[in-house]
Amino acid sequence: MFKEKLQPFIDRHKEISQQLSSPDIASDINRMTELSKEQAGLNELVEKAKLYIQTADSIEENKELIYDPELGDLAKEELSELEPMLPRLEEEIKVLMIPRDKNDDKNIYLELRAGAGGDESALFVADVFRMYTRYAEIVGWKVEIVSSSDGTAGGYKELIAMIKGDGVYSKLKYEAGTHRVQRVPDTETQGRVHTSAITVAVIPEVDDVEVDIKPNEIKMDVYRSSGCGGQSVNTTDSAVRLTHIPTGIVVAIQDEKSQHKNRDKAMKILKARVYEAELQKQLDETSSQRKLQVGSGDRSEKIRTYNYPQNRITDHRIGLTIYALDDVMNNGKLNLIIDPLIAHAQVEAIKEAGL
Repeated sequence: MFKEKLQPFIDRHKEISQQLSSPDIASDINRMTELSKEQAGLNELVEKAKLYIQTADSIEENKELIYDPELGDLAKEELSELEPMLPRLEEEIKVLMIPRDKNDDKNIYLELRAGAGGDESALFVADVFRMYTRYAEIVGWKVEIVSSSDGTAGGYKELIAMIKGDGVYSKLKYEAGTHRVQRVPDTETQGRVHTSAITVAVIPEVDDVEVDIKPNEIKMDVYRSSGCGGQSVNTTDSAVRLTHIPTGIVVAIQDEKSQHKNRDKAMKILKARVYEAELQKQLDETSSQRKLQVGSGDRSEKIRTYNYPQNRITDHRIGLTIYALDDVMNNGKLNLIIDPLIAHAQVEAIKEAGL
């Protein structure tokens, strides 16, 4: 019975409340923070669980009264209001019962790289970055370019940005993978549609305590910056390349004039990538996650096609096609794709959990 599945959550919420009022916990800041976060994560579920139990009990009580000569009509009236509530509450609760991704509330590093298609691919990196920036403006996130490498004909060969705000990872984690574009390039004289591709990586920002990288595991190289920049470009060894020896992960940053600032940026990205590599390893072992490439995703997988001549975007993982490319790319209406992806992931998670 569904009602019986709810009691453990109510009991745990009560247990946490009791622990938080204990003098022993009050003196342990880390434990208190941990419990407070767990309690906050249960608040909405427990509130709806109590309402569900109350509603279910009221339905049973009214069913016993429907043949009562005095209270029967009132019982029928209440049943007509209560019974439709129960399935709606059950669906809402099932979503809240899905095990929460510990990274959902984190900021992210968004990494975009040009792939097949040459100059056109680099231009599409800029277009996709603008799409994410417009969406971020709508939902109130902050976007900051951490590192970039310009394309020869415009756009970017590579761009790394930090996106900060509420629940950034929870919304953008499904964006990782290969994004394909079909359109007529500006350089095309005969009006032929070309196909290009870029890769997107979505990496959660991590705290120092989450990733332990020892100094002897890092090789650092310094070199002179290249490309556009201030007076220090090509005159000082300000660019930094960090290599994590155990995994072979490499991060190179040259955007700042200061070697120290470049190293600091590179170190933060390196820690995030090492964390992501471990996360991917765990995800690869979880069949339910693979269904939608949750988390960092498989970057070699073609997840989405942007067809400009038809004003069409297709997400291949869930078979979603919308004819609103202009709204998504230029007006930030990425929710037209993100919301169905999240809904699909929730349905799969509910099935996997047997709820």
